[in-house]
Amino acid sequence: MIKLKLFGLLKTLADNEAEMSVPLEGGRQVSDLVGILEKDYPAMAELIHKKKVLISVNQEIAHPETVIQEGDEVALLPPFAGGASRDNDGFVRVQAEDFSIDAELARIRARSTRIGGIAIFLGTARDRSKGRDVSGIKFEYYEGMAQKKLREIRERALKDFDVIEVLIVHRYGDIEIGQNIVLVIAAAEHRAEAFRACKWSIDELKQITPIWKQETTPEGEIWVEEHP
Repeated sequence: MIKLKLFGLLKTLADNEAEMSVPLEGGRQVSDLVGILEKDYPAMAELIHKKKVLISVNQEIAHPETVIQEGDEVALLPPFAGGASRDNDGFVRVQAEDFSIDAELARIRARSTRIGGIAIFLGTARDRSKGRDVSGIKFEYYEGMAQKKLREIRERALKDFDVIEVLIVHRYGDIEIGQNIVLVIAAAEHRAEAFRACKWSIDELKQITPIWKQETTPEGEIWVEEHP
C-alpha cells in the first residue's frame, strides 16, 4: 500500500482529498501503479496516458520503469503553473503575503555596483480568462519539489546567462483580482542579457515548477493549466 499525494484538478477527481492510499498488489514499478489506477480511477489514468499528468517519486519526475519502494513519496502532478519557497538569502521565495517591488529591486541593486540593466516581469491577477469572468484566484504548490525546481531555475539562469543576480517571488493561497502573483527580476551589466534571463526564467518557471492555479468563475471553481 502506498500513499499518493494529489494536487490541483486531481483532488477534484478524488472527492477533494489531498492524499489517497493505493495497493500495488505486488507491483514494484510506476507502470504497475498506473495499471491499478486504470481499474479504480480511470479518469486519472487517462490523464497520465495523455501526458497531462506526471508522476513523481521522491520529488523526481518518474518514468514507467521507475521502482517504487515502501516509504517513497509518490505524487500525481497536473500541469504546472509555477512557484517555490524561501531560499538563497531570499532571492527565491514563496509567500502568502504581497511583496513590494521597490523592496525587491533594492535587494537586487544591493548585490553589485556593476549592475547596469534590470529586467522585471510582474504577473498580476486579472478578472477574465479564456472568455470567462474571474472573481478570484487561488494557488497551491508542492512544498519541497517546488523549492528544488525554483533553485534550479535561478542557478541555471546565473550559469547560462551573463547576469549578476536573479530573484523569483511567487505567492500562494487566495489572491484578489488586481493583486500581485509572481515577480521575476534579472540584473546584468547590460540590458540584453537581463531581458533574456528574465524571459527564460518565467517561461521555465511555468513549465517545470509544481504550482497550480484555481480560478473562481460564475460556473464555479476551475483548475487551469497556465501561468498568469
